[in-house]
Amino acid sequence: MRYILKKTASMLATVLIVSFLVFLAFAVIPGDPALNKLGINATPDKVEALREQMGLNRPFFVRFLEWIISFFFGDMGTSYSYGMSVRSMLAGKVPITLTLTLLSFILIVMISIPLGIFASKHENTPLSHAIDVINQIVMSVPSFFTGIIITYLFGLVLHLFTPGGYVSYTKSPAAFVGYLFFPALAIALPKAAMNTKLLKSSVLKEAKLDYVRTAYSRGNSTSGVLYRHVLKNSLIPVITFLGMTLSDIVAGSLIVEQVFSIPGIGRMLITSIQNRDYPVVQSIIAIVAIIVIVVNFLVDILYRIVDPRTRDTE
Repeated sequence: MRYILKKTASMLATVLIVSFLVFLAFAVIPGDPALNKLGINATPDKVEALREQMGLNRPFFVRFLEWIISFFFGDMGTSYSYGMSVRSMLAGKVPITLTLTLLSFILIVMISIPLGIFASKHENTPLSHAIDVINQIVMSVPSFFTGIIITYLFGLVLHLFTPGGYVSYTKSPAAFVGYLFFPALAIALPKAAMNTKLLKSSVLKEAKLDYVRTAYSRGNSTSGVLYRHVLKNSLIPVITFLGMTLSDIVAGSLIVEQVFSIPGIGRMLITSIQNRDYPVVQSIIAIVAIIVIVVNFLVDILYRIVDPRTRDTE
């Protein structure tokens, strides 16, 4: 319980720091939301009046405290550009990005774990070397460029999906997931290649330890030793990597959304930055930060379950 309380306090402090830095960044960078909304031909009096109406003339810390308190109570403010509640604007966007993130993570696990085990069992074979070469190539290609290749190959050449033909989850959940499969694959491939290499090296390292030789001396088969003993310990660094990967996917999906014309929070974030729509930008970044922090917290808990040595002795 003490560990959970400490991690919760750390999570809250991290969200506060991230939110403050984002708020500070938009306070110091050039650009005036009031001028952007009225246009460059607006008179200084009109701009000043709108700034007063939007609350931009109030002290920085007052605005930050009001926003962060309201945010934690579910009020994310009002969009400067659309005059709508930020919460209502994000309500239909966050599920799209979260689905894309979850689907990408599932693909990473489904591809990398079996492939990593297979490559480690067949080390020093031509097939294992081929997997290593392919991994190096896939790891070196950014996810957005992978997305462009997938769009051309599977969309324009093979016609397995229609580029830009996004289907809302409210209309057809199956078509929605089907369209997100290819963007998720673009996000997953580089990370899956990294995880495959990590798992392979971890398994090979564990296989050289004394307890593995002891397991063999008791008459266990290669598969029995691998799945009963080696794999559990080999997964410890993999779990850490997958946790960091899941956090990274949330940010990476924002870029891939642009490639596949997915109306998630990525497109809204870029548009809001261009329009100096600070309440929307601050809310999106705070939400992403919370997701990343919660994921890291769950990974810590899972890590302690898998490896009892990391548990507190207090």
